[in-house]
Amino acid sequence: MVGLSADDGVLTGAGAPFEVRDGVYVGGVRTLREFVEAVWGYGDRVFLVSEGGSLTYREFFDAACGLARRLVGEYGLRRGDRVVVAMRNLPEWQVAFWGVQLAGLVAVPLNAWWGEEEFAYALGDCSPRLLLVDGERVPRVREWARAAGVPGIVFRGEAGEAEPGFTAYEVDDDPLLGPPDVDVLPEQDATIFYTSGTTGRPKGAVATQLAQAGAAVHPRYFAARAALARGERPGGGAAIVSLTTFPFFHVAAFTSLYAVMASGGTLVMMRKWDPARALELIREHRVTHYAGVPTTALQLLALARETGDPLESLVLLSTGGAAALPGVVTGLTEGYGERIQPRNGYGLTETCGGVLANVGAEYRAHPGSVGRPSPATEVRIEAPGPDGVGELWLRGQSLFRGYWRDEAATRAAFAPGGWFRTGDLARVDAEGRVTIVDRLTDMVIRGGENVYCVEVEGVLQAHPDVLDAAVVGVEHPLLGEEVGAVVRLRPGAAAGAGELRAHVAARLAAFKVPAHVLVREGELPRNQAGKLVKGPLREQLLEAIGEAAGEGVGKGIGKAVSRG
Repeated sequence: MVGLSADDGVLTGAGAPFEVRDGVYVGGVRTLREFVEAVWGYGDRVFLVSEGGSLTYREFFDAACGLARRLVGEYGLRRGDRVVVAMRNLPEWQVAFWGVQLAGLVAVPLNAWWGEEEFAYALGDCSPRLLLVDGERVPRVREWARAAGVPGIVFRGEAGEAEPGFTAYEVDDDPLLGPPDVDVLPEQDATIFYTSGTTGRPKGAVATQLAQAGAAVHPRYFAARAALARGERPGGGAAIVSLTTFPFFHVAAFTSLYAVMASGGTLVMMRKWDPARALELIREHRVTHYAGVPTTALQLLALARETGDPLESLVLLSTGGAAALPGVVTGLTEGYGERIQPRNGYGLTETCGGVLANVGAEYRAHPGSVGRPSPATEVRIEAPGPDGVGELWLRGQSLFRGYWRDEAATRAAFAPGGWFRTGDLARVDAEGRVTIVDRLTDMVIRGGENVYCVEVEGVLQAHPDVLDAAVVGVEHPLLGEEVGAVVRLRPGAAAGAGELRAHVAARLAAFKVPAHVLVREGELPRNQAGKLVKGPLREQLLEAIGEAAGEGVGKGIGKAVSRG
């Protein structure tokens, strides 16, 4: 079992800001209502910036209180009732989510990119009493809402306002009335976030108020620890201005959101990802923090270096939601030295966001690690092999309590003692740094040897010609499986399959070298969280292998697939 790194008690000792007792932050808030009520004090500071303008903390809080009063009064919602939030990234998304929390209800953020069938499944699963949606989502939820008799409030939706059962959102921001008079307790359910569902149906991970309150403290601790490591005073410096490109329905967004709100900072939003527009926003709003999946960070850095953009205001570039790509920290250091701090970490829907972090000089020195745990998170490597690799188990304040209406999945997820089985393979070094090696279910077993896909992907992505890579298992009659790779090259690059195999062979054991390499054009498929979707890639690779076998070795096989 592994704890946090030593900080001489400055941060975590008795009476310190991040002291933990019985697994819980002693000085932290106990509910999200407590957390959001504190932001009213930031008054006229700008909280949210969008294409339509800006919203101050006071305007945001008053509007969220007005919505909360309406949920309790007009709709008669009570403790335990679920309220769905389904919108693209809009200021109103935050008003909706925090209005639900101020009313003491359970917020269920749903994936705004889902289609009608996906929405119908999740809505039927969580059985909400009310839908808070934008106009784009109304056509995708109206049939379910009509059949279930569930009303909805439409934010920014001209077409949806005419739908039976849906009413247009009207701002009620009377500053004298405040939130409704309801008790919100730490043990109450606060949120249900649905897993990304790359295999099978997504499951609803239920988190209590206390768990989410812990998640709100983690990013503050990691920021304070990073400041101490730089020889600076925690909490000093300019206020955070964050360009957060994660969709709000993803827990990775909340890691950034909690940090921004706790410090009275500003959150800059984008309607859709565009690296050129992102650079404009960074310059226009003097953005200090960037947060997004690794692929968007790579695109941002590539365009910044191509155009000579100095990223003058940026002090932190943070990635999450998917395995970190080696090119992020390398490109950042090569282009900007040590002025901009890199950050990555580890978290899951089931942990309410990031619970480990790797920042700054430590990240540069250990780019393959996801860092050390927060004080309220315990780490355990279960059944490690000779190489120290075993399943990563976690325990702590921000852990979810179980899957919604799925007792079997909940029992399978937890080991005795409250340990959560992450399904990720990891190792821990002598100083407590955690390195994620692979998914337990995404490991290739070649002739009895374990090949960790993430490790091979990292080596491929370190090749100067490679923009992205995915490693999959391919059936083999004698070995059981062998290693296959699908690679996307940078524009103008010409590395062939043989060169890429040689690159891996120079760095890893022979059994880890891909037997098949497919070089393809276009982006590799990823889900909304930025994680590779490997099913289609495996099919493409198998198809290419079949075509190459039909042509015969040496006749065109090098154009797409190289057989080792």
